[in-house]
Amino acid sequence: MKLLLIGPPGVGKGTQAKFLIEKFNIPQISTGDMLRENVREKTKLGNEAKTCMDSGKLVPDEIILNMIKNRLNKRDCENGYVLDGFPRTIPQAQGLDILLLNLKQKIDHVIIMKIDDSLIIERLSNRRSCENCNKIYNLIYNPPLIKNKCNDCHGSLYLRDDDKPNTIQKRLNVYHEQTEPLIDYYSKQNINQEINAQGSIEEIKNTMLNSITK
Repeated sequence: MKLLLIGPPGVGKGTQAKFLIEKFNIPQISTGDMLRENVREKTKLGNEAKTCMDSGKLVPDEIILNMIKNRLNKRDCENGYVLDGFPRTIPQAQGLDILLLNLKQKIDHVIIMKIDDSLIIERLSNRRSCENCNKIYNLIYNPPLIKNKCNDCHGSLYLRDDDKPNTIQKRLNVYHEQTEPLIDYYSKQNINQEINAQGSIEEIKNTMLNSITK
């Protein structure tokens, strides 16, 4: 089962990806993890990526695609994988299609997690992080036992800059402009599965599983 998750920041892609990799016993292919691993191990691609990052430039799609190619050729990907964080733009999706064609592979399902921006802003702006242990709480879904105090270490909780409404809206705008066009791109390949991501984690999980196994 080769899967791709698409959805705005804060929609719950990470939570559902964890379920999918456990359910189907497949790895999660994260571009962030790949970058860090290649840089840490000082591979040729890692050194090229580090040069770009050190100079304040974005890592070119070609480097990311070559990292993905190397990763998909590993044995643990034989039964499938969940792509996380790539592609985010049409050119990246086109590059991925060529890569998969050369590997004689194809994406089985593109899972589109849909939700209103207002709910994303509500969810993320109610997140609080512990300044000591970094544990994350949500004032709506799992509030701390004592207001503004971590349950585990009693550290103070704070609102991260990334979770402030103005910042969230900017991230959502980038998603709508750059990544949302992928929905139409993949719909032409007839592999889209749209999921209403406004329910509980369990409801979303069941809906998603039904859509890709029917």
